[in-house]
Amino acid sequence: MSQSYNPEYAKYMDHTVLKPETTRETVKRFCDEAKQYHFASVCINPCHVAYVHEQLKDSGVKTCCVIGFPLGANTTHIKAEEAKEAVANGADEVDMVINIGALKDKNYDYVYEDILAVVNAAHPKAGVKVIIETSALTDEEKVKACELALKANADFVKTSTGFGSGGATVEDIRLMKSVVGDKMSVKASTGINNRAICDAMIEAGAVRMGTSKGIRIVEGTD
Repeated sequence: MSQSYNPEYAKYMDHTVLKPETTRETVKRFCDEAKQYHFASVCINPCHVAYVHEQLKDSGVKTCCVIGFPLGANTTHIKAEEAKEAVANGADEVDMVINIGALKDKNYDYVYEDILAVVNAAHPKAGVKVIIETSALTDEEKVKACELALKANADFVKTSTGFGSGGATVEDIRLMKSVVGDKMSVKASTGINNRAICDAMIEAGAVRMGTSKGIRIVEGTD
């Protein structure tokens, strides 16, 4: 069922292409689509950053790169170096995965230092989104992850990698927003497949959507 085209949705979209089999041709198509629809960013793996930055030059669309992706289990040093290289290659934003096991171990100092190292590597040139992988966490752990991201001066908290057991839920967005308030932004990622879901996420407090279905949402087609 078709609804009316609404370009206002474009500003929420991180046009995301992160599958391991992604080809350069596919990356080029995502860049072209992002420029056509004026999406917020194109989100890609580190090997594509320099190419995407060149493709998006002067378009107003940001280059977004994932860090420590998708498991979050890299050492802190590697995450920081990966972020530093991504920014040097032209990334405007980096989406890092926390060390999920360390959070579950209640090793909060480690998780904080891990986030902080990436923030220090990226700021002030690039914003940092912290992926907490909500499907792997209890509500208590989600709250703690958001608190640690806030303490480390990250810019966003983000729900999911797309490689976990689930994606964004309205309940999780509300919970994350209740922790960070106006001090950080919230990104909903994974499962944002149509306008109705997008609307629900926006209403709950998300200001970015990690999705490959941005065109469908802007066009209003299910």
